[in-house]
Amino acid sequence: MDILEEYSDHDEAPPATPAATLVIFRNAPDGGAPQILMVERAASMSFAGGAAVFPGGRVDDADRDLATTLGAGDEPARAELAARIAAVRETLEETGLVVGVAQRPTRDAALIARDLLLEGKELGPVLDRMGWSLAPEILLPFSRWRPKHKHMRVFDTRFYLANLGTGAVDLLVDQTENTHLFWASASEALDLADKGSIKIIFPTRRNLERLAQFPSFDDAIAHVERFPSRMITPFMEMRDGVPWLAIPADAGYPVTGEVLESAARG
Repeated sequence: MDILEEYSDHDEAPPATPAATLVIFRNAPDGGAPQILMVERAASMSFAGGAAVFPGGRVDDADRDLATTLGAGDEPARAELAARIAAVRETLEETGLVVGVAQRPTRDAALIARDLLLEGKELGPVLDRMGWSLAPEILLPFSRWRPKHKHMRVFDTRFYLANLGTGAVDLLVDQTENTHLFWASASEALDLADKGSIKIIFPTRRNLERLAQFPSFDDAIAHVERFPSRMITPFMEMRDGVPWLAIPADAGYPVTGEVLESAARG
């Protein structure tokens, strides 16, 4: 398929798999810009193989069932809560971090919880076993991306922000899907990408550029109040006769596109 045909405004968007990802802040040890947790995916993964991304993954049926159990009413509320549950579950599985619960687990408790999750694959039984209660309000809705690719699997991904504060935590890489975890400021991650030290795809680059605007998590909160989470669907437009992959100019992103040929899309 011609690459320009993928972004024709006359075509309906292909079906998308619901997913969620979590942008985790921590205070930088040197007092500089806040750091963000990045996960390098295994090169063998079909989506974003070898790329550095934020922790996350698809929304499972068990996440939707747990959302219903927790009292989510209509379908929009159920989908929103299920996405937050998926973000919490995937973060625990991929990194060993317990984010989005009311309690403050110890390192040993987090290790037990992760083992239980890897064994059972569902978050609900882990919460029950550990005596934890979900605190989905801790996750701040940041954005939602739904590309129009026709040549690869499409994800409808909700991005959330969460803050660890001091960040005195241990990390555990999930070797089945990821190869490396690292903390970096958004600007540092962009520098690494520009130097070729890491690979980032189009949505990750745009979100890192947006995150680089925030000198603190409080600034991120204030920004989201001005630019609430909304659906972002990249589109193609011609600039000086050259096709660009672009996003809306009024969604809070300081950079709204790049040359289509150079855009890494997954």
